[in-house]
Amino acid sequence: MWADLQTMCMTYERIKEGERPWTALGDFLNYWFGYASERREALVKDPIKAEGATAETFRWAVFCAASVEYLCHKYAVSCPAWVHDPVYTLPIPWFKGLGAHKPQVQARLAQETPEPFARRNIYCGNRMFANKYELAAQVRQRSA
Repeated sequence: MWADLQTMCMTYERIKEGERPWTALGDFLNYWFGYASERREALVKDPIKAEGATAETFRWAVFCAASVEYLCHKYAVSCPAWVHDPVYTLPIPWFKGLGAHKPQVQARLAQETPEPFARRNIYCGNRMFANKYELAAQVRQRSA
């Protein structure tokens, strides 16, 4: 149906070009969950290119790699080898989320964050991939 795919590689390029990360990632997730859910392997097969990244965009490169690993595992998609490159690891912890500067929030994030993120030193909790597609399917199931 869609001629072009919003791949993770393209998503990261948009972030490097200055697009708001959550907008670019949200567009990717629309393809993952909706527009191209039958083509998930194609959405993640191409490696992202973190060379020349700023410190901030490198964080997002690592987040993208962790996202691919997490999504592939959760949805039984073959995970591409590029995500396992140790370059996709942050040297210092990155706590991401509302109130993430507070020690009690950091403790909660560290406890709740899925392993592909925590292993890479990203602590963001477990709700970043809650999505409207699965919620709508659950509502339809309950109604039936």
